[in-house]
Amino acid sequence: MIDKYTKTVLFIYLPMPDLSAALPESIELETRLGLPVDLLVACYCAAWCDTCTIYRTRFDALAQRLPEHAFVWIDIEDFPDLLGDEDVENFPTLLIQRGDEVLFFGTMLPHIEQLERLIQTLQSDPHAQPVHTGLPNVRQALTGKT
Repeated sequence: MIDKYTKTVLFIYLPMPDLSAALPESIELETRLGLPVDLLVACYCAAWCDTCTIYRTRFDALAQRLPEHAFVWIDIEDFPDLLGDEDVENFPTLLIQRGDEVLFFGTMLPHIEQLERLIQTLQSDPHAQPVHTGLPNVRQALTGKT
């Protein structure tokens, strides 16, 4: 017997969006870059690189912990146009871009804590000076907007 004080509660579980690092030309990246993001964080790696394979898991985990930024995983052999005039000699090579400005481009040891500290530093400094590179505007290239 159900009395007049019994209430039914319905829980609806919606899947969480995947905030892992997206791939160029993916729907996930297009959607992510369509939202307001503070920084674009790109990792240039290669499928054959063992260090990159290990780093990818940590990079994805960082992307999930920092949803205010857009993370993208760029295989340099599949997307060489996203390097412009730059060469990648060591892995991982990272790009951090705010709007149209590159704030960091370079190789970093594969310790995700270093990248996390750099992101925190750049995020908290609205006056961070851009660096000059031979890269195209990666955000624009990823969104197809010029």
